[in-house]
Amino acid sequence: MGSSAKNKPQLIQAPCYSAIKTGRSTSPSVIVIGGGFAGIAAARALHDASFRVILLESRERIGGRVRTDYSFGFPVDLGASWLHGVCKENPLAPLIGRLGLPLYRTSGDNSVLYDHDLESYALFDMDGNQVPQELVSQVGETFENILQETNKVREELSEDSSIQHAISIVFERNPKLRLQGLSHKVLQWYLCRMEGWFAADADTISLKCWDKEELLPGGHGLMVRGYQPVINTLAKGLDIRLGHRVKKINRRTNGVKITIENGNTFFADAAIVAVPLGVLKSDTITFEPRLPKWKEEAIADLGVGIENKIILHFEKVFWPNVEFLGVVAETSYGCSYFLNLHKATGHPVLVYMPAGKLARDIEKMSDEAASSFAFIQLKKILPDASTPIQYLVSHWGSDVNSLGSYSYDTVGKPHDLYDKLRIPVDNLFFAGEATSSEYPGSVHGAYSTGLMAAEDCRMRVLERYGELDLFQSVMSEDTLASVPLLISRI
Repeated sequence: MGSSAKNKPQLIQAPCYSAIKTGRSTSPSVIVIGGGFAGIAAARALHDASFRVILLESRERIGGRVRTDYSFGFPVDLGASWLHGVCKENPLAPLIGRLGLPLYRTSGDNSVLYDHDLESYALFDMDGNQVPQELVSQVGETFENILQETNKVREELSEDSSIQHAISIVFERNPKLRLQGLSHKVLQWYLCRMEGWFAADADTISLKCWDKEELLPGGHGLMVRGYQPVINTLAKGLDIRLGHRVKKINRRTNGVKITIENGNTFFADAAIVAVPLGVLKSDTITFEPRLPKWKEEAIADLGVGIENKIILHFEKVFWPNVEFLGVVAETSYGCSYFLNLHKATGHPVLVYMPAGKLARDIEKMSDEAASSFAFIQLKKILPDASTPIQYLVSHWGSDVNSLGSYSYDTVGKPHDLYDKLRIPVDNLFFAGEATSSEYPGSVHGAYSTGLMAAEDCRMRVLERYGELDLFQSVMSEDTLASVPLLISRI
């Protein structure tokens, strides 16, 4: 009881929390750590279930790895920008539909390449010559065959290997799949696109687990107005404290004590940890007592990749009307691609998207140097390119609030690490894209884990107070009434 008295001044300052004592006079309380999609979704669900919720966010903005920038006079996403799986099965679809936010479909359902129709590419060599479309299609089929052959390698190997190593074994066994000249460069570009999907290099991606993610039907829809309106809607009316960097999470039998950077403390019945995997890996948050060994290992063993965006705004359009412009090269590191935002939004904008080692190397540059680097790549394929009038550069790998873009399966580590990361420890619950074994690395993965953590937390806390009503759900049925998505394909 002594600690209760000692903490009273803090409880007076922050009346939002239930007092940690034996009797209970206020409604149950939860602290959510991290204001990205998972954290905001969890806080929203608990708030709507009449919990007292405070969300602590280290940045001076909400959204996490969703960041819509308006400095060009129109929205562009520096972080996540697609809804992967434009269908009613997508957990985010009802919300996006209700808000009436338009999507631009950059592909239908397709192959292991996951993302884009071949017709939407214009590939060029370093001399600015366009690669014939027929060759792009042929090499695409070859790449598909190579990936199918890696399945056989996977079945035969007792140990896990990397995608890169498996491809080299396929080439040894099937020399006819080993392409030469321009075809080889196009194949490297396909590999570069695959590395972009995982935000990691092919020599670090697990052969055993790379295709374990569940891909929803309906193709991929670009959020034409950005993701920010969705975040803002979910956050409406929540108690969110910006600039509150959590340094210590102390779990006790009767609740949690959270300490932020300036030494202030917060108390609640439970906490939901929804910070990025990169932040958990950095050990900048101390857990007392320490997390169990299996949880620490899951944090250490899951991979976190980097993909960045260098967004170039031009006076006018001078490029072909395709979704992606690609640069082919001898190695996947030398290849690159630009997303054409003009096709989806009508604005003269190209987005250069480096991933893996290339992204890490570019992060060492100043923003000006990075935008120059992207523009030099563009000049190689379109020599008459005009200089951009504005640019924006993301730094997901070096930003202390993210320390990476999203998670992926590394060589030799099991896919169940995502589930292990999600499992609660006492009254601590975990959410975020890296806790979703079905949809890792995606916004809808983060969102659905936020809802799951909220429901697990709600049941645990109410159970403790003997107030659990099994028939009450966090999300009522009518909230999820289906609204059709607005999709265009110009």
